[in-house]
Formats: sequence, structure tokens, C-alpha cells
Amino acid sequence: MILTPLASRPHDHSHCVHNALAEADAICTRLGLRLTTLRRRVLELVWQSHKPLGAYDILGVLAEEDGRRAAPPTVYRALDFLLENGLVHRIASLNAFVGCNHPEHAHQGQFLICRSCHAAIELEQRAISEAIVDSANAVGFTVEGQTVEIVGVCAGCRKAE
Repeated sequence: MILTPLASRPHDHSHCVHNALAEADAICTRLGLRLTTLRRRVLELVWQSHKPLGAYDILGVLAEEDGRRAAPPTVYRALDFLLENGLVHRIASLNAFVGCNHPEHAHQGQFLICRSCHAAIELEQRAISEAIVDSANAVGFTVEGQTVEIVGVCAGCRKAE
């Protein structure tokens, strides 16, 4: 099982952001894709926290940075690009995005979402994905995509309670 660092565990988060951007650059170069300035900035904003970030949160930051209102379609297009290329995951229940910890290979994500601090921790548990596909196949259903979201309380928030 692969776990990402919990938001409550001390770590150098700037290292997370730096690695994510470097990995995105490498993946886009290898695939012949353009990681435009806006796409890169949106990815950076998504990675600046372990908490899922919505499109309008991103729009707000971009508007503050350049002093003018960014158009929602441009941010949605950037997020679509990042999602299609495995650089971010969408947390459907929150209508928000988190950076993918393993963009170098396609996978289905499972997420632990803290109901207190809203941190999202990505799991990459192949057995869960396989169990879903096997169960779906058994009833004649073809899985085209999956995201499993588990809501609970992270260790940091549990300690604080």
C-alpha cells in the first residue's frame, strides 16, 4: 500500500510542490504535451495544500495575483487537462481537486477525507480497485473509472479533539 504524507505529519511541503511540478514537466515533455503557464500555475495551486481545492478557489487566487478576473472556462480547461493527464484527481463529493501522488502511472485513487480539516490523503491500493472491477464484472458491468472516497477523522484532528 502506498500512502501519501498526512497533512498532520510534519514534512517539507514545498518539496511536495517542487516534485509535483518537476514530475509534471517530465511527463508532459515525454508525452509531447504543453504544460502552459496557466496549467502549471493551477497545478501549483492545487499542490500548495493537502486539502482539495475547488475551481472557484483557484479563480480567486489568480484574480488576486494578476488584479483582473480570470475567466472560469480557462481554469476549467486547465483542470481538465491536468485531470486527463493524471496530474490531479477530482474529489467528486467536494467538487474539488487534489494533486496526484503517482502521475507516472495510471491508477484509480482511493481517498481518505478528514471531515474536520478537509485534508485528503490518497491511497493507492490495487486490491480495492481490483475488487471493484471484479464485482462489477460479475454482474456484467464495465467499469470506466472509479474514485473511492472515505470520510473520517485524520490522526491530527483526532489528537486535537
